Amino acid sequence: MPKRTREAKDSNAAEVGNEREERTTETRKIPPAHYAFKFEYFSLSSKNDITMYETNEFEVGDQKWQLILYPNGDRSRKGEDHMFPYLADSEANPLKVGWEINATVRFFVFDQIRDECLAKDAWRTLASYIAGKNWRFHAMKSKWGIPRFMPLKAFINPPNGYLVDYNCMFRVEVFVEKSLGLGECLTLKASPKSVSHEWKISKFSTLVNDCYSEVFTAGSHEWKVRLFPWGDGANRGQSLSMFLVLVDADKLASGQKVNTRFTFRLVHRNNVVHFQAASPNWFSSSDTSWGWSTFMPLKMVRECLKDDSCVIETEVTVLGTVSKLP
Repeated sequence: MPKRTREAKDSNAAEVGNEREERTTETRKIPPAHYAFKFEYFSLSSKNDITMYETNEFEVGDQKWQLILYPNGDRSRKGEDHMFPYLADSEANPLKVGWEINATVRFFVFDQIRDECLAKDAWRTLASYIAGKNWRFHAMKSKWGIPRFMPLKAFINPPNGYLVDYNCMFRVEVFVEKSLGLGECLTLKASPKSVSHEWKISKFSTLVNDCYSEVFTAGSHEWKVRLFPWGDGANRGQSLSMFLVLVDADKLASGQKVNTRFTFRLVHRNNVVHFQAASPNWFSSSDTSWGWSTFMPLKMVRECLKDDSCVIETEVTVLGTVSKLP
């Protein structure tokens, strides 16, 4: 396997945690294999307000990790107009106080044209941009990254091969234990279609407990609206509570998520919108419901629905999905 290495101080080297980083680069044919993240329709990240993305967890060295990516840079770390990758220990399984892990971390962007890895000193003409660093993870410093990892101009430049047909691939290596070869794929929809559903309710005042709309389909998934006419939990007797429920969540594979933007509207019979709220959210088998406990004050509901009837309009747009790489 041809390989050459060198160490050099880079003008784009990151200053993270009051330490200045020095990068080690190399060329090789074998791709990094600890975790891969494929991003389809990358150019839609800004349109869909995805300024930061956290992957699912993967385990290396008896510790769970997450790859964090700022596709358009992180201005708070002086990383604007640059790719910005982070590696962080899992928030669900954080390092205990007094514990620490020393790991050599390398981030990669894959060149799809040349199908090979790139040396740092030749990244403009070879294959995969790479930076390696030995970092110490502990309770007070749970994530490390490279704010100025790669200029966006170089990333989107077609001859470099990083962004091909709007798709790209990021990888990370954590040298703590043997690679597990896990990965996931985020796919954004180029032209997502919005689906509207109407739920007509008569004799609203006779409703007592929570109730559900009929099931409807949006983005190849089944949904329904859950309504608490007199509020749920602490909001009982104060607010109308309303939630969107992913009905077929049990059909999602492990690690699969659905990115959805949805809007609720309370409409009178004269098509007058009295109240509405919108929100984006990731749905999964463990996070099947999202909405508002305080959607609308009950006093306002009574004033609007003088004939005791209304229509609840729900508009759902599936923006993208996350699935495991085969």
